[in-house]
Amino acid sequence: MFKKLINKKNIYFLSRGNKAIKFISKEFKDKTFLIQDQGGWITYYQYPKKIIKLKTDYGIVDLNDLKKKVNSNSVLLINSLTGYFAEQPMKEIYNICKKKKCLVINDVSGSLGLEIAKVGDIIFGSFGKWKTVDLGYGGFIASDNELGVEEDFEGDYNKLNRKLKNIKERWKEFDKLNKKVKGELKEFDIIHKDKRGINVIVKFHDNKEEIIKYCNKNNYEYTLCPRYIRVNCGAVSIELKRKDLNKK
Repeated sequence: MFKKLINKKNIYFLSRGNKAIKFISKEFKDKTFLIQDQGGWITYYQYPKKIIKLKTDYGIVDLNDLKKKVNSNSVLLINSLTGYFAEQPMKEIYNICKKKKCLVINDVSGSLGLEIAKVGDIIFGSFGKWKTVDLGYGGFIASDNELGVEEDFEGDYNKLNRKLKNIKERWKEFDKLNKKVKGELKEFDIIHKDKRGINVIVKFHDNKEEIIKYCNKNNYEYTLCPRYIRVNCGAVSIELKRKDLNKK
């Protein structure tokens, strides 16, 4: 079942998703890592030794900038559901990288269950709290090639299996909630409002308190930006990924 979600032959289960990033950084230590300038994860910039920032449109990779910077001495490390709020154009990104013989490493912590989670040479993710598969701990790394990864996952595989079986239903609930919030805030400046995602990010001008009031009224947790793991501008990130979907 898990292989169908990510379309890879070899899967290694780990105690943490960050262990996958550590492994990747060591495995490709001589390569330059191309990393999005916003919408990624905090350890993207901590583990690799050589890094080049990619320009983005609020987390969505600028394809022209990618074409200029990608080459056979680079690997692309990308969050396919940028900041948990917008899908990357993964097929276009992958095709650009393949032409330049650059590996694509796809972080699918937020995109498991979507087609974009199947695109990449190496797929990895976390099952931690507030992830798409919210087991509360653990992660994985996968590839069609065998990887020299030592598995150290000591969690409950039966519980993980139940979470995976529920992923389609979970996405239906996320989509419903995301559309509801975007509809209620349609007069506001929503970033990538037409893209599929979980969180909703609203730029503020002189209306920050109004957006926060809306969040508080509806019991939606939020974080304030600029923040690398969301967007680098003044905005409120409505953290719908933290919503307990069992509570209607």
